[in-house]
Amino acid sequence: MTDITAPRTPSAIDAVANEYFARLLELVPEFATELGLPGQEAAYSDYSPSGVAAQTAAARDALAKLEPLAPVDGIDATTLDAMNERLGLDIEIAETRRTELNNIASPAQDLRAIFDLMPQETSADYGFIAQRMHNLPAAMDGYIASLRDSAARGLVAASRQVKIVISQGREYAKEGGFFDALAAAGTKVDPELGERLGAGAAAANAAYLRLATVLESELLPLAPQEDAVGREYYALMSRRFLGAAVDLEETYAWGVNELANIITEQERVAEQIRPGASIAEAKEVLNQDPARQLAGTDALQAWMQEKSDAALVALAGTHFEIPSPMDQIQCMIAPTQEGGIYYTGPSEDFSRPGRMWWSVPEGEDQFTTWSELTTVYHEGVPGHHLQVATAVMSRDTLNDWRRHACWVSGHGEGWALYAERLMHDLGYLADPGDYMGMLDAQRMRAARVVFDIGVHLGLQIPEAWGSGTWDSESGFAFLERNLDISAGQLEFEFTRYLGWPGQAPAYKVGQRLWEQIRDERAARAGDGFDLKAFHTQALALGSVGLDTLRRALLA
Repeated sequence: MTDITAPRTPSAIDAVANEYFARLLELVPEFATELGLPGQEAAYSDYSPSGVAAQTAAARDALAKLEPLAPVDGIDATTLDAMNERLGLDIEIAETRRTELNNIASPAQDLRAIFDLMPQETSADYGFIAQRMHNLPAAMDGYIASLRDSAARGLVAASRQVKIVISQGREYAKEGGFFDALAAAGTKVDPELGERLGAGAAAANAAYLRLATVLESELLPLAPQEDAVGREYYALMSRRFLGAAVDLEETYAWGVNELANIITEQERVAEQIRPGASIAEAKEVLNQDPARQLAGTDALQAWMQEKSDAALVALAGTHFEIPSPMDQIQCMIAPTQEGGIYYTGPSEDFSRPGRMWWSVPEGEDQFTTWSELTTVYHEGVPGHHLQVATAVMSRDTLNDWRRHACWVSGHGEGWALYAERLMHDLGYLADPGDYMGMLDAQRMRAARVVFDIGVHLGLQIPEAWGSGTWDSESGFAFLERNLDISAGQLEFEFTRYLGWPGQAPAYKVGQRLWEQIRDERAARAGDGFDLKAFHTQALALGSVGLDTLRRALLA
């Protein structure tokens, strides 16, 4: 049994990993803000080509220092495997000289979004905010320089992405927009900061308007109309988000089959909910069931907490090791009104517990439980909470890079989907309505596999969904039929998948790889397979690429 709290003497490999982690904090001050570490509260990364080169040089230096070192134990072996995979891939991506620009996860959004993670309570907090706003223009100039460098090499994001970032930039910079509102909030806390905050907001606004102008006048005329990124770059991005090299055609065919199987199962469950009902009709029955309704955010918060607490009690000691202080999670109504449910990890000492947040859109006060119970398990227990809190508790076992800097979407989100399916297998989603909710979430993730790989690689459309080869238009119609979300959400997700290739499939493909690893371990062990021991060992590794995970668990 793996003891995640057992002290371990740091090795030479740990020393290199910790040194690289410290260098990352110097080069990427926003990362320190994300982790809540003091010292660089107002600084930005250098987004210029020279800044990217400095980060690449740091990765090369770390790999060079690792090359002569031999692992002293299994933890060292996994660190070496993970750093070679992650840092080597970072170098490959940097060598493409492509600068990211999309609607959700590029410096165009990150330069603004970092303020969301900064404390906003005291005069000192707003002093850092004012300084970071003043520092934003230089960071933006570096990003613009990288965009121009990529454009000179013929590497420009698709027109769709350029246009939406132009719109986003102007929205951020409008009078009374994000930065103006942030300055006004700080001025209420400390009126003496008003002038400095106002000047910082003006500087940040001007920087975003400058980005919008450069995008419109220089990049948009060069931007391709084609959304698909093609096989070579897609394969690189798939590895980025999975930490594994997969056969893209085989994965696409699996996604098509998985989607068909999920729809068939939904049809079977719809019949259970009301004989003769279609999937849509069964969902309407569930939506009208008073027993599945919650009125008001207080009731919603209480329901989330009840389900999370029950899962902790039921799973601890049976299917998972959940030692104190991991054995608590706090369910919260988020201060934002953007929609969605998400998890934030505990502080180092667990004085701030792991938290599940529900961001409730303005005006919404009625909630249905059938569609969201599976999400509670995804974000909380046994999903992200066990995953993240285990890493936090492993401070005497894992080095800083393993605990804080190595996050792989396919591992993290794949585990959370694995957790959803596991809870059904264990009987916690046996109710037909709750099971329909899980299937609906799985259907969305399977459809993303088909869309993402099919559109970006221009593959053949399966007969069940049309004919010819995938393109953006046929892909949108396909998503409309498989994602049960609002029109605005659908448009956002559609643009996200086109501009962030390889990310969305990492959820479902990650789940598949997690389940394959577990099933292979079970097949080897036969009657001696211990599911709890498998979960304990797997989570104790922290987030690593899925090929690294496979080697660590199946070697």
